[in-house]
Amino acid sequence: MLKILNVVCVFFSIPSFFGDQLSYFTKKGYNIHLSCSPSDKLLSFAKEHGCSAVEIRIDRKFSIWHDLIALWKLYKYIRKEKFDIVSGHTPKGGLLSMIAAYIAGVHKRIFFRHGLVYETKTGISRFILINAERIASLLATKVVCVSPYLIEKSLQDHLTSKRKMTLLNIGSCNGVDALEKFNPNNIIITKKDSLKQALQIDNDSFVIGYTGRLVKDKGIVELVEAFQTLDKQYNNLRLLLVGPLEERDALPNEIVQIIKNHPRIIFTGLIEDNIQYYYSLMDILVLCTHREGFGTSILEASSMEKPVLTTSHSGSRDAIINEQTGYYIEMTAASLIEKISFYINNPEIKFKHGVNGRSFVLKNFEQEIIWEEIENRLYKN
Repeated sequence: MLKILNVVCVFFSIPSFFGDQLSYFTKKGYNIHLSCSPSDKLLSFAKEHGCSAVEIRIDRKFSIWHDLIALWKLYKYIRKEKFDIVSGHTPKGGLLSMIAAYIAGVHKRIFFRHGLVYETKTGISRFILINAERIASLLATKVVCVSPYLIEKSLQDHLTSKRKMTLLNIGSCNGVDALEKFNPNNIIITKKDSLKQALQIDNDSFVIGYTGRLVKDKGIVELVEAFQTLDKQYNNLRLLLVGPLEERDALPNEIVQIIKNHPRIIFTGLIEDNIQYYYSLMDILVLCTHREGFGTSILEASSMEKPVLTTSHSGSRDAIINEQTGYYIEMTAASLIEKISFYINNPEIKFKHGVNGRSFVLKNFEQEIIWEEIENRLYKN
């Protein structure tokens, strides 16, 4: 059976990019390997999913010396293991893995385009990032875009030829576990109530939710500003922010202080287990993102029957049906205030959009739908 190497920069990406997909393919007989920067979680995760792993440091920032070392180590590992397929994820992981696999003579080289970091960059940084995408695409035999938006943008910015690009069903890289994990019918009420009590959320609270990295690109500044205004208009609001603060693209210090000190903003930090229970506490999910490849959190929230507000200028537009599973918003606090207020004042529409969202996910993004696409389009083709 085929021997496959998946390369990413940091472990943080692995659960959302792959999750139980790894177990699915190893049980089918595929020999799956993972590579990422050193992590105390990598080896145990790989063992749990029946695959092999190697730690090769790949920095997310560009550094000629460190990148050359990573490239050499990847090349040696690929030559040693004689992989049939090398799959690279994220701009840096994709670039280095495609170069190493090309030099090593791997016949199938798959570059996953999860997003376009350069969209919010300028100057030399933008130049480097856009050309990294072009080089990775050039050396890949196939480029998987995780949304129709990314295919459109890739053609517009001359990143990849049309013949090389493909889409898994109508989008996503892994889908979501809508039948088990992100199924509102599987939520244990006592466990949900305990979490609600621990987070000091009242039964009559309207909870505005967000999951992911807390950075400027994700629209956290606009979300916090909108919440501050809404908090003066409604007396039962909560803002639930689930995810880590990061130094890269860091939030302004004044926004961080508001997040940490506001009595009705709940900041959890990184949550790795039972995140479905945090979705269960939300009334709506907001992703006011400046750039996005697709938006896995949108699928998770929709699967949990939560309507979603997200921007229409990025790949997140492909993860909802506007006016049926949520609404498109502008990247402004004013737009957020308008649409959040609408859901607060129209609970029946909020409920309907949530139900529609789960149906949309079950039809198009349940994880085994995407896994079958990966096998048929990438591994067997």
